[in-house]
Amino acid sequence: MRFNGRVFESGKYWAIEVPILDVVTQGYTKKDAFLMIADAIECLVNRKGFKIKVFGGKNGEFEIGASDDAILTAFFLKRARMKSGLTLAEAAARLGAKSLNSYARYEQGRSIPSVRKLSQLYSAVTGGKTADLVLSESRA
Repeated sequence: MRFNGRVFESGKYWAIEVPILDVVTQGYTKKDAFLMIADAIECLVNRKGFKIKVFGGKNGEFEIGASDDAILTAFFLKRARMKSGLTLAEAAARLGAKSLNSYARYEQGRSIPSVRKLSQLYSAVTGGKTADLVLSESRA
């Protein structure tokens, strides 16, 4: 799994972001910005051995992938839930789950959701306020 991002010159720096993860940073050079976005996500995830790989693209676009898709998916869901201001219990309730663990196992990286389930989880934590997840073939 990969998420897309964009990098662009902003004054004397290179700004870089992965919008769906709500992670933004900058570097002195484009190469430095790529290193900084990987480092920022790895630090936020804070799991031993977890690494981000940046795949350069064209026209300021790039993609990030991870050494562990379950952990990257967990981070994605947690960021979306936190951005919505929900607790784990509230996210589980929105799914109609009887147990907090039914949602938490995805956010902890213990289970990788199917595409359909990921869409349901994302919709639950965002309250349906965001657009659908769009899958596309990697261009990087």
